[in-house]
Amino acid sequence: MYIQQIYTNCLAHAAYYIESAGEAAVIDPLRDPGPYQKLAVERGATIKYVFETHFHADFVSGHIDLANNTGANIVFGPDAKPGYKCYIAEDGELLPLGDVKIEIVHTPGHTIESTCFLLHDAAGKKQAIFTGDTLFVGDVGRPDLLSGNLPKEVLGAMLFDSLQNKIKTLPDDVVVYPGHGAGSACGKNIGTSSYTTIGEQRTSNYALLAANKEEFILAVTCDQPVIPAYFFKDAVINKSGATAYQSVLDQSLKPLSHESFELEMSAGAVVLDTRDPMEFAAGFIKGAINIGLNGDFAVWVGSIITPDAHLLLVCEPGKEVEAIERLARIGYEGVKGFLDGGMKPWFAANKSYDVVLTFDGSECENLLNMEQYELLDVRNRREVAKNRMVGSVHIPLNVLKDEYSKLGADKKWLIYCAGGYRSMVAASFLKSKGFHFVASVEGGIKEVQRVAPSLVEELVDAE
Repeated sequence: MYIQQIYTNCLAHAAYYIESAGEAAVIDPLRDPGPYQKLAVERGATIKYVFETHFHADFVSGHIDLANNTGANIVFGPDAKPGYKCYIAEDGELLPLGDVKIEIVHTPGHTIESTCFLLHDAAGKKQAIFTGDTLFVGDVGRPDLLSGNLPKEVLGAMLFDSLQNKIKTLPDDVVVYPGHGAGSACGKNIGTSSYTTIGEQRTSNYALLAANKEEFILAVTCDQPVIPAYFFKDAVINKSGATAYQSVLDQSLKPLSHESFELEMSAGAVVLDTRDPMEFAAGFIKGAINIGLNGDFAVWVGSIITPDAHLLLVCEPGKEVEAIERLARIGYEGVKGFLDGGMKPWFAANKSYDVVLTFDGSECENLLNMEQYELLDVRNRREVAKNRMVGSVHIPLNVLKDEYSKLGADKKWLIYCAGGYRSMVAASFLKSKGFHFVASVEGGIKEVQRVAPSLVEELVDAE
């Protein structure tokens, strides 16, 4: 028997490949079926099943393409009602895979169809459970995504029962393979480990330590991250069926001259510049939003840009396919094309461009004292609970799209985050909304703290 976790950092997502006696199963694949097919070919195995733990909200699954390409059966648990051919398994049903068996464990709560897959080895021992968004390392799936249009309190009660009656009853040594790691918006306190055990979670997971159902519901429904707007779109796509992955690539990968690019801009398309923040700052197309491929690209696209937007891409040459692939993973399919050759031809044609001023930590004190910049902190609440620059305004980047009007567009804003990536996203977004005087702290608060510690106040961690 062979198990491989296939982890994608940008989405904090884990898919799984299980193999026994030449038969393989894939759990929760991302949209591109290629890596899973390649792995099976390399190992000389046939993919028999594609298991889906639920209708995912944070990415578009590749289960349909993978099944079409390999002849595998798509398997959901009870209460799933997809708009395409698949097998709806019963709770407790055992499906054979080579010399092992996979048990269907229906665990409603995160969604009504949420299901875990319990692996029994060749001897019948319960060895591992693939929990999707039901149980994470240190956390459980959020119950506030309105699955089945049910309120979070009802789903929370379902999740409590699922964990008490289906998960906590398993032996302590059963290995837990979750669907997400730290950084995912599908939970609020997910740990950094890639796997755990039932025994470890029984004694350390705050949600499993709740004394009763009421305490549990309160614990798992409060203080959840803001739900990105694309979550609801992706859940619908995964339920109804996605456009073939290759078709999305083919329709999006269109090189555009600067003339054609400008025509699309005039028609209302959003310019998404995926270059490194410092390259962007030195010169970019006016109105462009910078979300670099070298960071949590998908997360911030989903927080800043509406899911149905028409997009024009500016990329480092050779990175166009990667950008389109990563957009397709979260259901952003409105790419009209990319600027052929990147920014070099744009500059060569003497086209107008904009810049974002950047300042290192040692320059911040003078800016604040002499040039009357105000500070904007775009980190998350947990980060701000530990430290902040003195006198800063706090609006987390994941809500800036909805709350930027609280800031004065005529003021000078010096924006910072932890290292400089998010502050450039924020600066570009505010520029696109008519803020003329914005600058970014190069290196973020970490660099300020190193060279000008008097500008940073340490706070008691609210956690």
